[in-house]
Amino acid sequence: MKFVRIIFALAAAWGFLALVPGLFGEAGPRPEYYYGFIGIALVFQLIFILIAIDPVRYRALIPLSILEKLSFFLPVTILYTQGRVAMGPVFFGGMVDGLLMLLFALAWFLSRKAEQGIQPL
Repeated sequence: MKFVRIIFALAAAWGFLALVPGLFGEAGPRPEYYYGFIGIALVFQLIFILIAIDPVRYRALIPLSILEKLSFFLPVTILYTQGRVAMGPVFFGGMVDGLLMLLFALAWFLSRKAEQGIQPL
């Protein structure tokens, strides 16, 4: 379970580092959407911390965490292929979320074995 804990702890740390600066400058004509996005994303960092503390107990939150990462990765990928997002910070953030999404899926698989009392490799 150490690997699962590390994945979620690093995801939370990355998320806080990437999101908190956004609270000090808004972008776009709809600040309620901007701050709403930042707010809900920060809440999910707290969920990642919960999972890191006890992955077996909070295993049911891992699929939701996968969806949270997909909800940014997929639109950024589509917008990039359409030429509507440039290769830059937004694209990079989307790709990091894609990588974390895959790691979360691996963590979910590994935690299933621990939940059943099987020692993962």
